[in-house]
Amino acid sequence: MSKPLRQPWAGPLGLYHPGTSVLHRCPPGAKLAGLAVAGIAVSLARGPVSAFVALAVAVLAQLVSRVPWHRTTRGLLGTLVAVSLVGLYQWWLRGWAAGFEVVLDIVALVLLATIVTATTRADALLEVLARLARPLRHVGLSPETFALACGLFLRTIPVLVQTSLEARDAARARGLERSPRAVLVPSAVRMVAHARATGDALAARGLGED
Repeated sequence: MSKPLRQPWAGPLGLYHPGTSVLHRCPPGAKLAGLAVAGIAVSLARGPVSAFVALAVAVLAQLVSRVPWHRTTRGLLGTLVAVSLVGLYQWWLRGWAAGFEVVLDIVALVLLATIVTATTRADALLEVLARLARPLRHVGLSPETFALACGLFLRTIPVLVQTSLEARDAARARGLERSPRAVLVPSAVRMVAHARATGDALAARGLGED
């Protein structure tokens, strides 16, 4: 029996989950504005109490969105490792309160960002970015090109992770899981092929031409 294909990686950058909650029906621009306001508020507020409040707001937003927990927490796993190290450093440098504040603030913001992408279609987010980038026309950059670049960037991250996982599985099957070269070289070759295919597709559509 053949081995089932690995499901594509889903992190905070590509997590849309269809639904009918209030957050799903909220305009994408309003959600991005709310996320920006939350980021400013978290940056200005001080103390572990405000950090707990921010995390509580993020958890409440998760409950309101009715997005399955495994979809939103999956993107937090890698973040928690890095944030824990930052928190320990801040604990050693400035005390336990500062350490907890940093960890909770970052987790709250990542969770909120994940909820925004989980309740908003990618094309709707890119459309908002294109509207926000309209002033770039004055410097010779097309807003649509800017939004397309953002979309390609977001798409490349899960492709990169998926490619690395497949290369690691192939190396393990050959007994080379401890060889960095057996993982990095195939991953690099596949990513270069993906980049060339993307470039050819864009060129075929007349994008990127003067």
